Amino acid sequence: MKQNYKSYYLTTLLVFLGFLQLSAQAIIINAPEPADNPNLAGNSVWGYICAGNGGFNEYFVNVTWAGTANAGNEFILELSDASGSFSAPTELVTVTDKNTVNDFDVSFSIPTDTRGLNYKMRVRSTDPVKIGTESPAYNMFYMDITNNLNISELGDGVPPGSVCATGPITLQVDNIPNPETYQYIWYRSGTLLTGETGHTLTVSQSGMYNAYVDYGPNCTGSGNTDSNIVDVTIGGTGSGIAINPPSKTILCPTDSEILSIDQTDAAWSYQWYKNDVAIMGAIGTTYTVNGGVAGFEGDYAVEISGTGICTERSAPVTMSNPGSYSITRVNPENVVLLPTIPQTLSVVTDASSPTYKWFKNGGEIAGETTSTLNVTEGGNYYAQVTETGGSCGSTSKNSETTVVVTPASFELVLDYAGNYTSCVSTSIVLEVATINAVASDGTKTDVTEDLRNAFAYQWQKDGSTISGQTGNSISIASNLENGSYTVNATIDTYNETSNALAVQLLTGDTVTISSTGTVYCSASDLITLSASLDLATESFEWQLDGSMISTTNTNLNVSATGTYRLVLNRDGCELISNEVTISPLDENLISLEPAGNMVIPEGTTRTITASGGTAYRWMDPNNTEISTSDSAAITEPGTYTLIASIGNCDIVRQFEVSILDTFKVPNVITVNGDGINDQWVIPNSYSNRPDVNVIIYNGQGEEVLNEFDYKNNWPQTSTAFTKQNMVFYYKIRNANEVLKQGTITVIR
Repeated sequence: MKQNYKSYYLTTLLVFLGFLQLSAQAIIINAPEPADNPNLAGNSVWGYICAGNGGFNEYFVNVTWAGTANAGNEFILELSDASGSFSAPTELVTVTDKNTVNDFDVSFSIPTDTRGLNYKMRVRSTDPVKIGTESPAYNMFYMDITNNLNISELGDGVPPGSVCATGPITLQVDNIPNPETYQYIWYRSGTLLTGETGHTLTVSQSGMYNAYVDYGPNCTGSGNTDSNIVDVTIGGTGSGIAINPPSKTILCPTDSEILSIDQTDAAWSYQWYKNDVAIMGAIGTTYTVNGGVAGFEGDYAVEISGTGICTERSAPVTMSNPGSYSITRVNPENVVLLPTIPQTLSVVTDASSPTYKWFKNGGEIAGETTSTLNVTEGGNYYAQVTETGGSCGSTSKNSETTVVVTPASFELVLDYAGNYTSCVSTSIVLEVATINAVASDGTKTDVTEDLRNAFAYQWQKDGSTISGQTGNSISIASNLENGSYTVNATIDTYNETSNALAVQLLTGDTVTISSTGTVYCSASDLITLSASLDLATESFEWQLDGSMISTTNTNLNVSATGTYRLVLNRDGCELISNEVTISPLDENLISLEPAGNMVIPEGTTRTITASGGTAYRWMDPNNTEISTSDSAAITEPGTYTLIASIGNCDIVRQFEVSILDTFKVPNVITVNGDGINDQWVIPNSYSNRPDVNVIIYNGQGEEVLNEFDYKNNWPQTSTAFTKQNMVFYYKIRNANEVLKQGTITVIR
């Protein structure tokens, strides 16, 4: 009989598993189809999407599917990219309440960056996992720009109306954010410019130009983005007018100069400008500049205009008086005269035909008549520039004064080359970082780049010369070289010593600590920490959570949980070991799979596995050891014991094993008081279980029993059964699912 029960449950299980497999596969999701928007009047089934205009962005699709969806299933409406690819789909909406509805409509909104002609949609389910059929391609545009564009040549937001140019110009959209992220439609005199889709357009032909944001064939017209029209004329004279070179550009008070345009045309109009301001009445082909008029100096140009030509202005001509030139000192204001290095002073001028003289301390230096001067002595120097002004004589100007000094001494500043932290760094390079020339008044001038390689150096440590170290830097690679460093530097008659720089490097040695365990069980347990170095000759301290706990124990017996480390004193620096964390015993570290008590079919074997320990011992109900691995085979009912070790700590776990009842849930009971089948007795896999809920309903759907840990004691009396063959309904469930349900017929 037991074998028959086993065969029955095995057959039932196989059928159930087959049903689950069929259910997981038996779902088909059709392509979503455009649907009517119930919030709009009339029939509003869409064939393309033009969203965003006026803020509108609500559309509907119809979803149909066939098969069986599980209780936790979700239907997700997805949108492809603009090319129709679902490699990275956008989730538009998730539907959770249609798992029993095979035909429904759902609303969605498109993302604000949607712009393209080939968007597709599909529906995906999560339980079972299924990807539905893709829809056809649709034009979809979110029209976030719905105002008139402005196009201009200058990009300043001002509609130009018309532009006249002698060569190609560029028109651009200039009144919307990030215009380069959109595509455009450009027209010239009503003709579409094929292939021109950018926010700029190079114009080389005359015509009337305007543009739209390209929202596709269905949406562009409703986007209201048509731009202003720019009338572009390309052509005109294109000859590049100019002013004839004047005979002189420097005018004395008695001088005048006639400026004239290099080409003329009876159809042209002329206008002369000074410093870009139109000169009133100057509308001829020539203009006379009078040196006797105050403020005549400036830049003069002429502009032409006329019917059928583009307005064009010449390059300017500068007119000045003899004293209008400038002179500029090229070298610094203060120059240090360095040993072995000559210094050159120089000036530049915009005078047309200058002559030069140099002066030292107010006296002229004979023979120095160029724009440069080599100096070998200290003093105050300047250059005098003279400009010959024709009939009004000559004008002279002096440059700014240069102070040339000879240093009284030099200052050498040492620094660390790179990042350096005392007792952290294990190597460092010291270098001569700065060399200052110090004047007699204490003024310092940085001459590092000029003299860094000119000095002769000798490095010293703690006042003693370091043999062979004669460069402008020194490399220190060991804590054995710790100390105070200086460098002595000589050049010509100067002999200088730098500042002192301390070096405190950490030793390159390492120290590690280890422990006999990492879990502290109780005060009776012993965990010992030891070091990789012999501590007998070391100065050290053991630390717990950063605080000192011992300076004498070469091996430390642990008496508390926390983080331990060892700190050695090496040459005034701390040499810190790795950290070892000793944790308190946590019984939750040991877990069993499956967890809790076990119910196994009679004659079968179940395996239980433990994790979190370092060693295991399994005991059967007779306290006989059955395994020392992380798992054990269970075949008999009773109380089993696991002793799991974590380090030197033991954790004991016990669990009950019972045999699965092989009888079915009865659907008939007889409450006649004969002691046979008077109560509804169900298998022990359901009864006496605090995690299993048993519910019984009468024929009117009212609960007559609702219990966890059911004791097989319903009904407790037969008085409630007023009729023969009363039918009740039961449901047996746990926290996640219904385990069993059916009917109970009560016979009196």
